[in-house]
Amino acid sequence: MFDAAIRKKLRDFSLDLAIRAGPGEVVVLMGENGAGKSSVLNIISGLASPDKGSIRLNSTVLFDSGTNVDVPTENRRIGYVLQNSAVFPHLSVRENIAFGLRARHKSPVFIKEHVGRWLKVMHIEDLGDVKAGNLSGGQKQRVALARALVIEPALLMLDEPFTALDAENIQLVKELTRTFVTEMAIPCLIVTHRMSDSRDVGDRVCVICQGKKDWEGKPENTPAHMCRCGDV
Repeated sequence: MFDAAIRKKLRDFSLDLAIRAGPGEVVVLMGENGAGKSSVLNIISGLASPDKGSIRLNSTVLFDSGTNVDVPTENRRIGYVLQNSAVFPHLSVRENIAFGLRARHKSPVFIKEHVGRWLKVMHIEDLGDVKAGNLSGGQKQRVALARALVIEPALLMLDEPFTALDAENIQLVKELTRTFVTEMAIPCLIVTHRMSDSRDVGDRVCVICQGKKDWEGKPENTPAHMCRCGDV
């Protein structure tokens, strides 16, 4: 179970938001540019800190301004796929996927076994030794997703994961995301600007407007005026 009540001020911008997501549930965050969607993910991951509020993942408190708790990013058990995949271009596909495991000081045998499994699961076994900078957009996204999932996260977060992909890879990444979130029984937060994405993979939609939650509900119940956030 993921639970966050966040308040963050960025100069003249204020973000005030409560999010809850259960095991296997995909919550889609939507809103216009500058609404605060990516800021939410950065705060939850620990890349940025709110002025006040709390963030809990299962029974673990990741951040609490009242008790001065602020767990380091690397200890938060969060798989985070940044916008535009954010693979390490100078590293091989195998090294990219292994990155989080090495940071957690896993043994070479453990790393080899788990990286091999995810290469197979993502259908990129033949790309293991290829530099990630030479991959197509769809291949990079699968590498980034494998890197996020190989650490067996308690929460998966994806920032605009479908933007740079062609139709075939969009469908593939959506299917992979939905499958692994369900099988691993973890909550997932996805930032997207397209209503079609929320209908395809989302269980619930949260619309952010000017730093505050404007609407929340099922994708199929999203009011027509919310379509300003993206395509229909």
